[in-house]
Amino acid sequence: MSVFEQKHPVFDSAEAPALKDALIERFVRYAKIWTTSDPDVPETPSTAGQWDLARVLKAEFDALGIESELTKHCYLVARIPPNLPPGYPVPKTIGFLAHLDTAHDVSGKDVNPCIISNYSGDKIVLRGGVALDPSSDPELAAATGKTIIHADGETLLGADDKAGIAAVVSAAAFLVSHAEIKHGPIEIVFTPDEETGRGLPEFPLELIKSAYCYTLDGGAGGEFEIECFNAYAVEARFEGRAIHPGAARGVLVNAALMAAHFAAMLPRTESPEATDGYYGFYCLMEISGNHENASLKLIVRDFTRSGMERRLAALESLARAVEAMFPGGSVTLNAESSYRNMKEKIDEHPEVLARLEEAAKNAGSGFRLKPIRGGTDGARLTELGIPTPNIFTGGRNFHSRAEWLLVDDLLSACRLVIELAAC
Repeated sequence: MSVFEQKHPVFDSAEAPALKDALIERFVRYAKIWTTSDPDVPETPSTAGQWDLARVLKAEFDALGIESELTKHCYLVARIPPNLPPGYPVPKTIGFLAHLDTAHDVSGKDVNPCIISNYSGDKIVLRGGVALDPSSDPELAAATGKTIIHADGETLLGADDKAGIAAVVSAAAFLVSHAEIKHGPIEIVFTPDEETGRGLPEFPLELIKSAYCYTLDGGAGGEFEIECFNAYAVEARFEGRAIHPGAARGVLVNAALMAAHFAAMLPRTESPEATDGYYGFYCLMEISGNHENASLKLIVRDFTRSGMERRLAALESLARAVEAMFPGGSVTLNAESSYRNMKEKIDEHPEVLARLEEAAKNAGSGFRLKPIRGGTDGARLTELGIPTPNIFTGGRNFHSRAEWLLVDDLLSACRLVIELAAC
């Protein structure tokens, strides 16, 4: 129940064209800032470019008159105070979360966002042999006549998660300029290193006042997520014994070959390319080495705790099998939790999902729950005690040169943030 009786939806559709233009301008400007994170750097943030974007955003908040703080680990926390009439109870603080970095899978340097304001429905040929083809992408075909943004084929686009940032900042600017829309206290948090899974250990929980939060880090319009993978990062180290190949018989233990055998034993039917829905996977990320020492890194995903335990036990069995195949060699595994399935904690707070569903109805965005085949900072924040469902932003083909963004979905996400914030 609203603490202040105001008409919903609070957003006047006549203002949609101006808000859409603001969203495009912000997104394109943010996308051009190089913020790729680096999984091999332990510090937070892992790259200097994330500071560049954080400072741009802080300057925007300053210009809007919104109080903000940029921490020593590149967390930007902004607050908009309530504007309720005297005598009305102030509701709990609502938070909105998005991340500054882009994935390292594909270059994020010198991104060139290309705007098509009235997409023809034809195949779009990009550089490097990359193409956006509506014949194999039903969502792209459905975008005919609408505004889309894509990169030029040399880089990813960065909609993950600069679309989320653009939606939140644009919603904040809209609320500041529309004092007639009554709202409680609002908190905005932009985080570094989400893509590496290393940002949340430095999360400034002591600064956060949100009772509940929503991440803007999803895909197609109308899709919402309250459950995600349990995730582990696993490093396997292989120790062998080196000697000249000409004198190797009975002596050489080839650590590089041990790593290759371990990788080949990972079940192909439980790889990312062979699974969908609620099926988990093992995914080899890196492999390197020589005769004496080798290593590989993989990520492991499963929606259930028991499934994750089974997967980690299976990796131990593979390690022992490789040791048996290579007498004198050894395999050591190091498994670290990245995030956990947030559904259990969110289920304890049904009002958070109920508010999201009501806001989606008011914003006209549709409402479809689906599992995240990945994770967000919201999963980690939920672990820390702040239930945080995930909201769509309109991006498709994340982490690839074929990434594109449907601007109508981004506009819907921004309208949804405005509805969530309004009392």
